[in-house]
Amino acid sequence: MDVSSFSQSYKVARKNFLKACADASLNVKSHYHPLLGSEGEKLALDVALLGPPSASNLMVLSSGVHGVEGFCGSAIQIDHLRNNEWIERCQNQDLAVLFLHAINPYGFSWLRRVNEDNVDLNRNFINFNHPLPDNPDYRSIASLLLPQRQPPTLFSTLGLASYALRHGTKALQTAISRGQHSHPDGLFFAGKEPTWSNHQVRQIIQRLGRQCQRIGWIDIHTGLGPCGIGERIYKGRNNPDDIARARHWWGEKVTTNTDGTSSSTVLNGTLDLAVMEECSQAEYNGLTLEYGTKPGPTVLKALRADQWLQNHPNTDDALRLKIKRQLRDAFYIDTNTWKQQVLEQAREVIELTQRGLLKKNH
Repeated sequence: MDVSSFSQSYKVARKNFLKACADASLNVKSHYHPLLGSEGEKLALDVALLGPPSASNLMVLSSGVHGVEGFCGSAIQIDHLRNNEWIERCQNQDLAVLFLHAINPYGFSWLRRVNEDNVDLNRNFINFNHPLPDNPDYRSIASLLLPQRQPPTLFSTLGLASYALRHGTKALQTAISRGQHSHPDGLFFAGKEPTWSNHQVRQIIQRLGRQCQRIGWIDIHTGLGPCGIGERIYKGRNNPDDIARARHWWGEKVTTNTDGTSSSTVLNGTLDLAVMEECSQAEYNGLTLEYGTKPGPTVLKALRADQWLQNHPNTDDALRLKIKRQLRDAFYIDTNTWKQQVLEQAREVIELTQRGLLKKNH
């Protein structure tokens, strides 16, 4: 399998995406970010639509919600844009396919999981007119997660291990990753207001999603689970009929983070909430396609180091490069074997999504 759809930087990934769209005769609307990238390049959330805007069925393929995870999602998008046979099949149906390339272009370019304001975008889709949700469990371990030294002291590492022993590893994962509004300089910060990317996504789906009857959304992520395995995590309304429909589409191995079957935990402010709010007329089937990379403790170590680096901007170049490489390696396995696994599983999931959307009896 050709793995040339994978890129080595955001700048190259965007260039390859735009070329693939041009070769497929697709117009691209670029939502430009106010800041520049790590190489001085323009940053953008690039949007392309394959098929008629009036289609009843809309498939969405989104990448880069968590910046540095964008290498994988971008490659999957480009792989499909280069597939002439797949494009032709899509065009002969009552179907449109929406490509959202690099929802968090800043994090993609600067090798951060979060955005320019240290916000985890996939915790930011909440109603900021209501009181912000509290996460007291995060507050209880915040000082252990973000020690003042790098690498972290033995004390902080043992403190996190002690929490896991007392409450369970899943409880520790939930405390860390659910989303928090109390520590702007911490991990999984959900923000104090809607981010630039939040606004852009809502504008896009208001424009292109409100006419359709059914939406199948695949949001591509990396960093959780066994290396090379794409976990199919259901994202949508938490009711039995919707979950059953997701498993009918994507198979019985579909997991949810509400019943303990997923490697993920219950999260606040995820992307699917915005889609269901903005396109309430549509039957919604959402999937986080989550590819495993490194073991969980290794990924957490990389995130802690990167946050420490963000909080210590005067760090010397050698240590900065080491930390950035460590973070990139935690979310992007740069081997042909891993890349082939990614593309093979994505092709299957996207094929199943297309079938699910086009079934006559819904």
